[in-house]
Formats: sequence, C-alpha cells, structure tokens
Amino acid sequence: MQFDPNQLRALAAILRLGSFEAAAAELAVTQSAISQRIRALEERVGAALIERGVPCTGTRAGLRIAKHADSLATWFVDAMAQVEDVLFDLVIDDQDHSADWLRRGAVSAAICSGTKAAPGCDAVPLGHLRYLATASPAFANRWFDKGVSAATLSVAPCMTFNRKDDLQQKWIEQVIGKRVTPPSHFLPSTQAFVDAACAGLGWGMNPESLARQPIRDGRLVTVLAYQPLDVALSWQVSRVMAPALAPLTRAVKQAAQVGLIRAG
Repeated sequence: MQFDPNQLRALAAILRLGSFEAAAAELAVTQSAISQRIRALEERVGAALIERGVPCTGTRAGLRIAKHADSLATWFVDAMAQVEDVLFDLVIDDQDHSADWLRRGAVSAAICSGTKAAPGCDAVPLGHLRYLATASPAFANRWFDKGVSAATLSVAPCMTFNRKDDLQQKWIEQVIGKRVTPPSHFLPSTQAFVDAACAGLGWGMNPESLARQPIRDGRLVTVLAYQPLDVALSWQVSRVMAPALAPLTRAVKQAAQVGLIRAG
C-alpha cells in the first residue's frame, strides 16, 4: 500500500507537535488541510490514527519508533538494516524524553536513557553512549586557556541540540560539581554539532564515535580528555507490540554490542 507523502507529513507533524494547529503552522497549510489529509489517510488504512485531545496522540494502528538523534547518527541504522520487510517511521526526540512517547501510546518502541521501564513496556539495557566535550583548538585556546572552571564555563559559548537537551549541563555538573548557565547556540542536528564545533562556534558534547576522526585530524580537541560523559541507554518495547517487534529487538541488541560501550 502506498501513501500520499503529504498525508504522512501531516501525521508525523501532529504526533511530534501535539496538535493539528501546530502541524498546520509547521507545514504552512491551513488547519482544514491538515484535517483533510488525516481523514483521507485514516480512510485509506481503515483505522483511526490520531487520538484527538490535548495533546493529540497516536493510536496503535501504525508502527512508530521513537529514538534520539545521536543514536540514529551513530549505531541504530545498523539495527534497522538487519530487519527485512519492515518500514520505519522514526520520531526524533531527546533520549530523556523518549519514554513520554511510550506513555502516550504514540510509539511502539523507543531508545530511552536509564533502564526503568515505562508503564506497559519491557526495558532491555543496551550499554552506554559515550560523549566527549569537544571544541576547535582555537576555541579551546581562547576560552579555556586558564583551565576549565565555573568562571570559564559560564562565559564560553556552548551548543545545545534543543530545549530538552541537558547533556552539556550534566557534563558541567560532573566536572565542577554545580550548575552554571553558559551562553548557548541551539543546533537541532547531530552533524551540525560536529561541524559547528570544528568551525569554532562553541563547545558541545559530541558522541565519541563521531568526534574520533575530527580529533585525529586536529579539527577538534577534547576540553577535558579524562572526563567523558557516559549515558546509559535501554530499548523499551510495548508489551502489546513485543512479539511483532522481536526481530527488531534482536537486531537492536546486536547493533548495540558494537556501537555502545559496556558499563564499568
């Protein structure tokens, strides 16, 4: 069965933003057009796809998977490639908030931080995604020439993925034991994080696997080489969908063994 891409974009926007109005604004169409696209899509699949409410949430009629951008950029695609005859519809969100999609029933599985299972789900520990605080050599020399401290971190521009991203704050607290509020650029792209760090725009937490080559090339340096930030990840699956997603679960576990690090 083939679907109208405009209808699929409307569905994805509603589930991501929580309302028909917000989806219409993002897609630059009227709210009526969004409603018509969803109605046509629901008629085509023969099932309701949206739970109308505040916010709007998804039904279980369609398979949806939520995961965070850094996993997609580093290791999750390998898991996807191992599973045949499955079409993926990925929702990108911060790993600390992926469980919210599961609680709302908007997705069937998610990559989440920590190992505590969301209600109605099973959680499989996967390992840790290692992040390094990185910056260009010139940026590090300018802003951290006197060392990494509360004083220097409070003025050195950092980069933030989106308003939910607190990786930089977690690293700051890990290093100096308290919160500071540095000036920040907002860059909702994993690759843009690496590119912006190389360009000297700011410092940020980049996955080690993505930062490794720029560090070798001399385009990036670690702000504190002995202070990585390891984020525990788990694969959480709705128990209702677990049998159908068993092949994907096996593939995710196998890919995580290669792409993530073990605790300890």
